[in-house]
Amino acid sequence: MTYVVTELCVDCKYTDCAAVCPVEAFHELTDRLYINAETCIDCDACVPECPVEAIFPDTAVPEEYEHWTAINIEEAPKYPIISMKIPALHGPTCTGPAE
Repeated sequence: MTYVVTELCVDCKYTDCAAVCPVEAFHELTDRLYINAETCIDCDACVPECPVEAIFPDTAVPEEYEHWTAINIEEAPKYPIISMKIPALHGPTCTGPAE
């Protein structure tokens, strides 16, 4: 099992999850994060840290976000690792809480 970052992260890009990841499984794009399935150890530390509830176990991704599992697997390794908290993006489609 691995964890998956879904569409709910797009334009929000909270990085609290990356800061608690013990294996640096998060990869950063300009408007979102992905989780590297090869690196993730299924520790669950990231899930409670996400204020927009964008992270799910790959076995429990809601149906409307299931395609994000493949996106994370294919795309995460292409982007730089992030392992610290940076200011959230709060882009135009983010519905997350303001900091």
